[in-house]
Amino acid sequence: MIRIVKKPYERRADIIEAAQHLFMTQEYEKTTMQDVMNELGIAKGTIYHYFPSKEALLEAVVENIIDTTLERMQEKVQETQGNALKKLQVLIEAGNVTSTHLNILEGLHKPGNEAMHTRLLAVTIIKQAPLYAEVIKQGCDEGIFQTCYPLECAEFILSAVQFLTDRGIYPWHSQDLMRRAQAFPSLLEQQLKTPAGSFQFLMKFIQPR
Repeated sequence: MIRIVKKPYERRADIIEAAQHLFMTQEYEKTTMQDVMNELGIAKGTIYHYFPSKEALLEAVVENIIDTTLERMQEKVQETQGNALKKLQVLIEAGNVTSTHLNILEGLHKPGNEAMHTRLLAVTIIKQAPLYAEVIKQGCDEGIFQTCYPLECAEFILSAVQFLTDRGIYPWHSQDLMRRAQAFPSLLEQQLKTPAGSFQFLMKFIQPR
């Protein structure tokens, strides 16, 4: 049998892809590094050369999800015809990874992963905020929104949603999550000075995680 030699970035990408598939299909907790090795037919030394632990592999998988999601969001907003409100709705829908990657995200909620979870949420905000800011700027040009700080508004909005609705950050009670979800549309309307009801569509996207 001919041994296939791959470039380091290709091998690393293969490991991440295999781990992501296993984390999704058989859950993070039930997946071992040996499972990933078996999936790819690689040696122990190979996988540990790239990822010293399963936690490091999880971090790489989540970062990959973040990057892939951002690419999808950029494509969707470019394809969307309509005003800034329509594009914001498309962005929020495209950026919702909870339903498709629940088994992986649950791994972030495990004890010992708190620091990684917080850092990855921060990375999500940093990467997505400029895209939201572009849409908010469009809304200002259209006269739908009013703000001198599109990027800062985007950062505040994403931070609120990411940190105040995530049970992995703090074990919020259902009542806390519900009152925040109900308040977000009105708070956004005040932040961006839009007519009442403009952000009511958010209620179907804001789900406790």
